[in-house]
Amino acid sequence: MFRWRQVLFAIRNPRAVFEGSKEPRKQFSTRVTMCDKFKLPVRYGAGEASVWVEYIQLAAEYKPAVNLGQGFPDYPPPQHVIKSLSDIASPDSFLLNQYTRGYGHPRLVQNLSKVYSPLINRQLDPMTEILVTNGAYEALYSAILGHVDEGDEVIVIEPFFDCYDFMIKSAGGVPKFIALKPKPTESELTSNNWVLDEKELTSLFNPKTKMLILNTPHNPLGKVFNREELEVIANLCKKHNVLCLSDEVYEWMVYEPNKHIRMATLPDMWDRTITIGSAGKTFSVTGWKIGWAYGPQKLMRNLQVVHQNCVYTCCTPIQEAVARSFEFELARVNTPECYFNSISRELVSKRDYFVKVLRENGFNPTVPDGGYFIIADWTKLKNKIDLTSERDKYQDYRFTKKFAKEAGVLTIPPSAFYSEQHKHLGEDFARFCFIKKDENLALAEKLMKEWNAKKK
Repeated sequence: MFRWRQVLFAIRNPRAVFEGSKEPRKQFSTRVTMCDKFKLPVRYGAGEASVWVEYIQLAAEYKPAVNLGQGFPDYPPPQHVIKSLSDIASPDSFLLNQYTRGYGHPRLVQNLSKVYSPLINRQLDPMTEILVTNGAYEALYSAILGHVDEGDEVIVIEPFFDCYDFMIKSAGGVPKFIALKPKPTESELTSNNWVLDEKELTSLFNPKTKMLILNTPHNPLGKVFNREELEVIANLCKKHNVLCLSDEVYEWMVYEPNKHIRMATLPDMWDRTITIGSAGKTFSVTGWKIGWAYGPQKLMRNLQVVHQNCVYTCCTPIQEAVARSFEFELARVNTPECYFNSISRELVSKRDYFVKVLRENGFNPTVPDGGYFIIADWTKLKNKIDLTSERDKYQDYRFTKKFAKEAGVLTIPPSAFYSEQHKHLGEDFARFCFIKKDENLALAEKLMKEWNAKKK
């Protein structure tokens, strides 16, 4: 570490080093040249740590009492899902410890076809129209790297999952951003109030536009795009011959009376839509890192090429366990007990409880129509918290860090989900995750009440 600091100092201050150095110039020059030659490629920017890396480190360092930052459940998944994996770890299943089909374990893609074919009103070919990936993350990567070429433009709706921007630039593409903004309302603010400006959206389409990335239900707003909104996007994609990459990983977490509408089901959109799904979100097993993409064969072929030259194949026993979990749910798919149906009922009470908690503690939350995150305006608390000790550029970073240290509640700064020119739109908010044990949500309430009491 010390050596690299010396070299970095040398790059920035070559004269000072040459004047004070006793080493031969040739040796020093070689070292500097090596450092420059092996620097991070330009397409990866400066290699800044993502918000997840930074806030996981924050949690490790300050040990907040409750983590409402990262989007994962802190309670067990359905029992049959756990059992499906434990059953595989037996001598009788020894072949499931070996490679499986590269584009997706046969049993899993067959079951994915059974799940989605009725939902999109067409028979999915499991071998050519479905790709199993290393999480939805890799499905996005394969879709973007497989379709975006140098100079292609990609429309990104803000706030966005932070990897979109990075992946587009890695492919040589140019992201074009448009932000969802809240409409004024006299009633409670819901994610439905956050809308796109249709004229602004239309202005982004041009002959260079290759792709639009849609996320519904939306992270972090919880917005469930309605049919009218989807038709506006679909009509622009058709008019300008643009591919829609539809990130639908929160598809089962939609709260009544809202309905999840799949972009691929809109008129003439099947041929230009790639849809992303996730076992982590479907079965509450984010650590399993199994995702998938489905779409027409001519589009999926590009994803397969990236996938086969990237990860090649995914974990066989995990894929088998996901396949068995789907079979369990397919057997009861039209019943209230099916996890596809019950998870939203399970979460809506948590949502309503925590919305109330936030309001009672000085936040102004946006009530989500889907997903398991709440965006909440924290600016009413400005007079209670001194942010001068935090050095971050954006005030939502300063607030969430100071709040974690003082109140013991970890949240995520939403400006991380905006482009540089629009980060100010996220600075007044914090993102809370509510797919947590009831007792941990109650603990968060207790900690916030205690923090507020100290600030009076």
